[in-house]
Amino acid sequence: MADPVDPAYEACRSDGVLRVHRPSTEWLSTGPNGGRVTADAAYNVSVPAEWAETPLDAYATDRVDRAGFDGATDGPVLFTGVAIEDARGARCGPVTAYATAGISNPAALPMEPTGTAGFEDGDESAGDRARGTVNLVVGTTRALADGALANLVAVAAEAKAATLLAETGFPGTTTDAIVVGHDPSGPGASFSGSATEVGAATRACVREAVRASLEGHYDGADPILPASVDDATYGVSTDVRADVFRPPIAERD
Repeated sequence: MADPVDPAYEACRSDGVLRVHRPSTEWLSTGPNGGRVTADAAYNVSVPAEWAETPLDAYATDRVDRAGFDGATDGPVLFTGVAIEDARGARCGPVTAYATAGISNPAALPMEPTGTAGFEDGDESAGDRARGTVNLVVGTTRALADGALANLVAVAAEAKAATLLAETGFPGTTTDAIVVGHDPSGPGASFSGSATEVGAATRACVREAVRASLEGHYDGADPILPASVDDATYGVSTDVRADVFRPPIAERD
C-alpha cells in the first residue's frame, strides 16, 4: 500500500465546497472576480444543475459559511457543476494540485474548421457556469517571480488540455478556470516553464489530478462521457476561421 500523501497545500471537503489552504499564499485566479490576492485559502464550490443567475460574491460567502469554513472568502472562489466528492489531488515535489473534471460542456477546436459558426453576444449567465467544468487549484512552495506565477497558469492549462485530449478527445470545456498560488516566503524561482522543477511538477500533478477526477466522475453509467459535442448536454465547436496575415516591416525615419 502506498504511503499517504502529505501535501503542502492541504484540502478538505464540506457541504459541496473544497477548501485549499496554506497561510499567506499569493493566488492568481482566472475565475470570477479573478486576479491576484493574498489569502489563506482558495475555494472550489459545486453548484446544482438548476443553479439560477445570482450575485456571485454573496453566493460564495453563503456557501463557504454553510460549509463551516469561518466565512473566510478573501481568497479566490471557483464554481463547478461537478460534485466535490469527485475532486482529486496530486503532489509532486514543490507542487500540489487539485482538480474537478466534468465534460458535459466540451469545447472542441477542429483543425479543419468549416467557417460556418458565428458568435453569440453577451457574457455567460450564472446558469451557464453550472455545467461540467474542469477547475484546477495549483500551489507551489516556491516564491515565484511575477512572470513565473502568471506563466504557471499557462503551464497548468497546457497540461490540462493535453490530459483531456488524451482522455476525452476535447481540450477543455466552455467554463474551465484555474487558480495558481505560491509562497512568497519560500525559496525563489524566476521561471516556471516546462523544463523547470516547478513547471515539470505542475504538469505531472495536473495530469494525475485531472485523470483521477475524470475517473471518479465517470465511474458508472451516469453521467456518461460524451463522444462528441453533439452527444454532450452542452458544448461548442469553434468552427469559425480567423483571417491570417503577416505583420508588416516597421518603417524607419
